[in-house]
Amino acid sequence: MSYHLLALLLLPLLGALCLFFYKGKWSKSFALGLSLVQLVVTLCTWQGLDSSLTVNQVLQHEINYPWLQFVKSTLHFGIDGMSMLLLLLTNILVPLIIYSSFNEKKGYSSSFYALILLMQFGLVGVFTSLDGLLFYIFWEVTLIPIWLIAGLWGQADKKLQFTTKFFVYTFVGSLFMLGGFIYVYLYSPSFALTDMYNANLNLNQQTVVFWFIFFAFAVKLPVFPFHTWQPDTYTYSPTQGTMLLSGIMLKMAIYGIFRYLLPVTPDAIAGISGTIVIVLAVIGVLHGALIALIQNDIKRLFTYSSFSHVGLMVAGIFATALMVLRGTMTIEGGEGALVQAFAHGFNIVGLFYCADILIKRFKTRDIRQMGGLAKVAPRFAVLFMIVLLGSVGLPLTNGFIGEFILLKSIFDYNVLAAIIAGITIILAAAYLFRAYGHTMLNSGDPLVLASAKDLSTSEFIVMGSLAGAVIFFGVVPGPILDLVGSSLTFIYQSMVN
Repeated sequence: MSYHLLALLLLPLLGALCLFFYKGKWSKSFALGLSLVQLVVTLCTWQGLDSSLTVNQVLQHEINYPWLQFVKSTLHFGIDGMSMLLLLLTNILVPLIIYSSFNEKKGYSSSFYALILLMQFGLVGVFTSLDGLLFYIFWEVTLIPIWLIAGLWGQADKKLQFTTKFFVYTFVGSLFMLGGFIYVYLYSPSFALTDMYNANLNLNQQTVVFWFIFFAFAVKLPVFPFHTWQPDTYTYSPTQGTMLLSGIMLKMAIYGIFRYLLPVTPDAIAGISGTIVIVLAVIGVLHGALIALIQNDIKRLFTYSSFSHVGLMVAGIFATALMVLRGTMTIEGGEGALVQAFAHGFNIVGLFYCADILIKRFKTRDIRQMGGLAKVAPRFAVLFMIVLLGSVGLPLTNGFIGEFILLKSIFDYNVLAAIIAGITIILAAAYLFRAYGHTMLNSGDPLVLASAKDLSTSEFIVMGSLAGAVIFFGVVPGPILDLVGSSLTFIYQSMVN
């Protein structure tokens, strides 16, 4: 048994239970302290990890304990390179998300931080589960806390209406995924991951399973046209809820596509299904960018920016999958998607935190009513620009390498798709710099600017950490690429074996 992995699973769960039952002013400090301990354990795990090991081998950090023998499911957790990447993302961002709320007065603060820790527990479970039924259970665990965070601490009278729409979409999608898993289980020895890979399904069966499972992932990401829940939920959730949703939670679906969809349904992907997904993803890339271009609501603008970037990741994943199935062994699109998912986590959390800072200063979400903040908040202006450049994908920022690899992989698959997807780089620069110009450089209301202040200590620490990550992982992307290589090679090879 791996005690590192056991600690990663239990620490946030025990912390959440403590905060649910013991109320006090110390709740935010306790949550932050525990999340920092979780980060230290994660870094120690990463330091000693042999990322060349894959899930069909005995992993360094693994737990395998009999559980529901009558349905042939086990408590099977493990960490390979791909899991480690997403654990790093989760456990770096959660302390920053918690700390970002320190300047705010939250009603029922103990419950608020307990739900964040419970969300962290579910995320760790999703990223380490090596059993299909276990993956589904943790997938559902993450839904309850984020729904409560968004619904109870949201920012509009209709917040419950919007968050309930998100809940229904996601819950229904999850039921389809469970149905797909059960169908695969009927043709395999157990719910174990490697057994599901070897299920004996024909093309028609794989096609049904593909769309059942993909529907759940398409809603969570989201992929066009399953994105209608996203703008309102992101806009009216509290900032920490939006950060969790956009920065970490949608990565569950990226992980699920790699771990549970590609190797189980290769014949369906080789048929028309894979092409349909690429078309939907590319439509989403362009659709999100065009809507962001005309948005004046700062949170909606960043929401559609996220939607556009996610479409590029999905297109790259399936473009590479189709190339592998046609005889070209490459993992480029998978590498680009995971590196971009990691970078997107920091960038989009940074953008939504910038939006929160702007909304607090100007008391509005409309960028047309903002302006001139760079004059009175130079530190914020610099850090905002760094995060924005990462989102644009400027060379030597974290957004560049993943975006470049993704576009290359799509180009190798289809030139037209690559051209359409590539246009969004120009559009991204247009709408993000437009937002920056309106909020930071245009002339603003002198009365508002007179009372506006630069970043507080906690805001500077959060923004500085995110901007530092943008630069560091842009200059030194090697460790991230090294983490995922073996995992992706095994996944793509499993599709053709």
